[in-house]
Amino acid sequence: MAQAGEIHPLINEGIDRKALSTLRKRFVALNQTRLRRVLQALPTRQYNVLQLIPLLFDVNYHLLPGFVSRTTPYGLAGYEAETAALQSAQALTRSYQYRRHPAGFVPQILGLYLMGSGGTIAQSEQSDLDIWVCHQPDLPPHALAELASKCQLITDWAATQGCEAHFHLVNPASFSRGDRDNALGVEDCGSTQHYLLLDEFYRTAILLGGRYPLWWLVPDYEEEGYASYTERLLSKRFIREHESLDLGHVAGIPAGEFVGAGLWQLYKGIDSPYKSVLKLLLTEVYSSEHPQVRCLSLEFKAAVYHGQLDPDELDPYVMLYRRIERYLLSRNETERLELVRRCLYIKANVRLSKRSGLLDWKRNLMEKLVREWHWGPRQLQQMDSRQQWRIREVSTERRQLVNELTHSYRLLSHFGRSQGVINQVTSRDLSLLGRRLYAAFERKAGKIEFINPGISPDLSEDLLTLSQAEPAEEGQTYWSLYQGSLTAHELTDHIPLKRSRRLMELLAWGHRNGLIDNATRFALYPGDSALSEFELSNLILSLQQQFPLPLPALTETALSRASEPCQVLLLVNIGLDPLPGASQKNLHLISSHTDALGYSGLRDNLILSIDQISLNSWNELLVTHYQGQEACMQALCDYLNQGREHNRLPDLQVRCFCRNRSSSIAERVEGLFREAARHLLASPPERFLVQVQNGYRVLEWRDEQISMLELDDRDALLRHLGRSRARHSKLALDAYALQGQDLALILQHDQPGRIQLFYRIKPQWQVEISLLDERGALWSHQQSYRDEQTMLLPLLRFLNGIRLRRQVKESLEHSQWEGDIQLYAILPAQDGNPLRLEAKPLPRAGLSPDFYPVQAIAEPGGKRSFNVTIFCDHREFSELEHGPRLYTEVAKHILSQRQSQEAYPCYITDLDLSAIDPGERMQTAQYLRYRQQLEGALNEAMGALR
Repeated sequence: MAQAGEIHPLINEGIDRKALSTLRKRFVALNQTRLRRVLQALPTRQYNVLQLIPLLFDVNYHLLPGFVSRTTPYGLAGYEAETAALQSAQALTRSYQYRRHPAGFVPQILGLYLMGSGGTIAQSEQSDLDIWVCHQPDLPPHALAELASKCQLITDWAATQGCEAHFHLVNPASFSRGDRDNALGVEDCGSTQHYLLLDEFYRTAILLGGRYPLWWLVPDYEEEGYASYTERLLSKRFIREHESLDLGHVAGIPAGEFVGAGLWQLYKGIDSPYKSVLKLLLTEVYSSEHPQVRCLSLEFKAAVYHGQLDPDELDPYVMLYRRIERYLLSRNETERLELVRRCLYIKANVRLSKRSGLLDWKRNLMEKLVREWHWGPRQLQQMDSRQQWRIREVSTERRQLVNELTHSYRLLSHFGRSQGVINQVTSRDLSLLGRRLYAAFERKAGKIEFINPGISPDLSEDLLTLSQAEPAEEGQTYWSLYQGSLTAHELTDHIPLKRSRRLMELLAWGHRNGLIDNATRFALYPGDSALSEFELSNLILSLQQQFPLPLPALTETALSRASEPCQVLLLVNIGLDPLPGASQKNLHLISSHTDALGYSGLRDNLILSIDQISLNSWNELLVTHYQGQEACMQALCDYLNQGREHNRLPDLQVRCFCRNRSSSIAERVEGLFREAARHLLASPPERFLVQVQNGYRVLEWRDEQISMLELDDRDALLRHLGRSRARHSKLALDAYALQGQDLALILQHDQPGRIQLFYRIKPQWQVEISLLDERGALWSHQQSYRDEQTMLLPLLRFLNGIRLRRQVKESLEHSQWEGDIQLYAILPAQDGNPLRLEAKPLPRAGLSPDFYPVQAIAEPGGKRSFNVTIFCDHREFSELEHGPRLYTEVAKHILSQRQSQEAYPCYITDLDLSAIDPGERMQTAQYLRYRQQLEGALNEAMGALR
């Protein structure tokens, strides 16, 4: 079938029916050759399935696969069952007897076509059967539904025979007009690809039964006038209409189809690059020729008309390669051409480095191509050992594949925009594809690079060596991963597979890329770290449990949103011993202070480092390292801010395998993260207080994110708690913060809009008074007292005055105060009772206005100071009159009014700050601080006069 005479029909000069018959026979002969090659490559059970499929659509027998009902469309045009098909049918059901259709029967199935790689050099045992079922155009909806059910039943039956078959219903009339469902083919990405799909159909489809394509009989040079040419062929009865099937032409491929086809091939190529590179390059070739594209199907048809009938050269994949080869050679892109050759060789799956006694047509064809490429035995051996490629070979191959995919993406985007064919649909597809490429291949800090996108089936290593390198002068230590089991002296003679400053980056990289699995064994040289083999094996086990491979498939829904963390694994103190002194002495410290953030009487922070490994919704694996005394709190802030940003927290797991207190450390970190999230991400959000060693950390919302305030000691904490706030924000306490202290009880009792007063009796007639105001600000003061009944009266009088002053400025319905001041006594832990609060009634006596009033009015002064006027029983004392002796003169007056000579403090009973705070926004704690400052000055003056 190598060469035959050229046929060049010209319809205007008349067409020889014998020439048309010869052309049809040429196509049919090539079709039979390819069908024979398909069947030769199939195992017995799949062979029987393919033989039987045409018969299953020709008949509607209730015991054969695919039977739905008596009314299901059936009958395959022009089909005559062969002996092999009948034998297969009778093997399924002995009662079946084949009968021809009666005269006048109208078949409902016009043609069955096998699409794809079947019968080509690319066919493999894994190739599925993609079959187009072309039916009568006028089938009603219920008949189409039953035909679809029949196809599904045959698919299910084929699966039981180890054969993957897919059927696609095609209405030839609507398809030839370009109207079709986008779900027609698995090679469709959602953007319309009519002509390119038809191009692939005409060059790869194998007729299994039914009508032949009318396209066969239209010369390539008449493709532009396909409609008129076929109309004349049929109207002048050069061919019989009931023998042919019109699916349309492939002239004038729109630019938008190249974008749509490229999008889908790129999308698939991210996971299986070898399968997509060839088709991507063909799309590039076509787009470079636009608008004068001569597609491969037309080259195939022209070759048949010219009598060039060598089935090897007309193999669809060989033709595809030849076209790409011409294109790349013209551009002098030899490196890309070598990649294409490797892709074709891998696709053919013929191992030429190994001798075979079989006279296989695929082997002969591949040997011919390899000779053209000048590949030597060494290169063939390397290609044939791809199943055993290790990480270095895969990394090299990946670079070229990633370059090709990203090149195609840029070319696709540029072509689409230059041709003005980026519509709303393709724009979205391009954006999704860009995100998928970014997620798969983009490098960024902390991201674990995935280097094996379908290149090698197994990269696992039986033996690996892990070593911490000795730092150079003022350099930083780093870890290295080597292939095999090496001694310490051999390390310098080998190049590591990978280096990293952080151990977990190496281990996560090895896990993500499949180098490390359950069977991998390590030679460990930990350097100056405390990493043990026990800890190393548990770290790897944690990775495998939290991020099992393969990762879940990346969905379009996930890509359409911003990436967000889904799973987080925190590994604490990797290679570190938090209590090295105790370890060296083989001691176990026992202390009532068991908090990992403040352990023992020394308040040691046992959390020295945290490695966070997170998997996000785009399947990116990221490693973040936190080091030092603030490692835990920094990791906590980042974790909470991720939850805040995405309105959901990722699944959290915490592990620790260090030598001392590992379980309690892990439990402490996990509990802290969950408790902080509960409060800070609540509605409304709360502040959160954590004690670290002898200092404190307050986590709160600030500028739309959660930030941390560091407070060095208790005094700094008290100053912070006393600050004014624009609105009430509850402060929640970590379980270990302020343990056993009065302050913890006070803060936990905070209520918005209420003033709460707490006191604790101390030795030597001292009392400590604390107040939480309406916005949660804290004020504390220690003073002497004579008896419990009167010690709070001056303060309560002052608070009552503030209350009255505020109420007169508001309507009765909107009074700011919701109730009386709440009073509590703090009782110490004794007699088996814990530290606790006891509610006390407010003293009613002594709050009436029949006492000596001392009122102060403050007004703004210069240099951030204020001017004070004091009224004692309505007598005015001002700085204008007394200058710097104001407090001395007031003290003299007060002392002169006292009947007894007993020394006791003077109290401000009322304070007006309306000039400083015209909007009355000051809260109670601020009033108390101003009062405290004025009282201090007055009492100091009184002391000087005594």
